[in-house]
Amino acid sequence: MQSNYYSIYPCINIYEQPSTNSKISSQIIYGEKFKVLRKIKNFLKIKTSYDRYIGYIKNKNFIKKFKPTHKVKVLKTRVYKSKNFLPFSSEIEIINKKKNYVMFGKNKWIKQKDITLINKKEKNFSKIFKSYLNCKYKWGGKTHQGIDCSALIQLFYKFNKSFFPRDTIDQIRYKKGNRTKKKFKLGDIIYWKGHVAVCINSKELIHAYGPEKKVVIMPINETIKRIEKTANLKVKKICKI
Repeated sequence: MQSNYYSIYPCINIYEQPSTNSKISSQIIYGEKFKVLRKIKNFLKIKTSYDRYIGYIKNKNFIKKFKPTHKVKVLKTRVYKSKNFLPFSSEIEIINKKKNYVMFGKNKWIKQKDITLINKKEKNFSKIFKSYLNCKYKWGGKTHQGIDCSALIQLFYKFNKSFFPRDTIDQIRYKKGNRTKKKFKLGDIIYWKGHVAVCINSKELIHAYGPEKKVVIMPINETIKRIEKTANLKVKKICKI
């Protein structure tokens, strides 16, 4: 049954099993491409094209033809005449323009200032990460409504059209680095088993931190000590973004 489709919904949960009672492992945002592996009752087993993530989504109306021209560059942008928002890194195809707004679907309009060209890159990772400050921590989340630690890092790479794994276990394997470091610098990624944070200067890091239930900026050394004390986890790897 393997066919490629694109999501036309702001956010769709990917479940570990074909049930809404199952654990959410990740999400698909607007414009993401995926391959349907098979259909199971009201669910589809899929593999995402960007990071080759496999899981189950609810069967909805998806599209096969889609040529994105732009992407959302802000944390979220309001879809006018609805209660919905498109999250950061959503990809859209502009089909009409009017004053300061663009239409990307039937009667779906967003502000032009909230988008940029599909191939535009943003190397200021601190700017992207800080836009998520105080967003709720959510296991498997990838948007302003809730995000986990590995998604926060992955979205920077996705926005810049560069592959990066979804989960920390795979990110650790993918990145080269060391276990120890005396002095931290801007752009250092710190990995623990099941967790990741990024240094925004020599003294502070940012991460989606479960115990704080949100995205926070914390002192680097204090965080390392806290995670070792509360979760009995030592730093596994330190690498550059």
